[in-house]
Amino acid sequence: MSRIGRLPIAIPQGVEVKIEGNKVSVKGPLGQLEQTFSPEIGIKLEDGHLIIERPNDEPRVRALHGTTRALLNNMVQGVSKGFERVLEVNGVGYRAELNGKDLVLNVGYSHPVTVPAPEGITFEVETKTRLVKVKGRDRQQVGQIAANLREIRPPEHYKGTGIRYQGEVVKLKAGKAGKTGK
Repeated sequence: MSRIGRLPIAIPQGVEVKIEGNKVSVKGPLGQLEQTFSPEIGIKLEDGHLIIERPNDEPRVRALHGTTRALLNNMVQGVSKGFERVLEVNGVGYRAELNGKDLVLNVGYSHPVTVPAPEGITFEVETKTRLVKVKGRDRQQVGQIAANLREIRPPEHYKGTGIRYQGEVVKLKAGKAGKTGK
């Protein structure tokens, strides 16, 4: 049996879960998320815990078992605590600032790049415009928006400038050696 799939999901205080067939909606202090799952996987609510069951041991159903549990856990965590990704902006003259809800990046182009905040996502800029936080209740959406921001100016491998995830290690390459003899 799946190690992840068999773990029950504890429902925190203030979070409501509604199960209608294979459609699950989770409502909490940060908003509401809903998703439709495979009808082959059984989802039950018992004693403040979500329990995910599978009918047989076919490889496809076994794969869905752990995936369904992980997605449900992300939904419960998202509406109760939320998710965040932190990006670092490195480079001389590189800046990130907020313009209303939109994020404006000056990262070496001839023009500033404006990124509108999608619904359910908020941006925060910290520490002298060097750290950008992407926050939201949907884990997949937070990760995708952070990846899109990093793609605007990915880390450069010679100087290390660009936008990277906090804690990401970029291995720097050696530059040109230059002429030593005449």
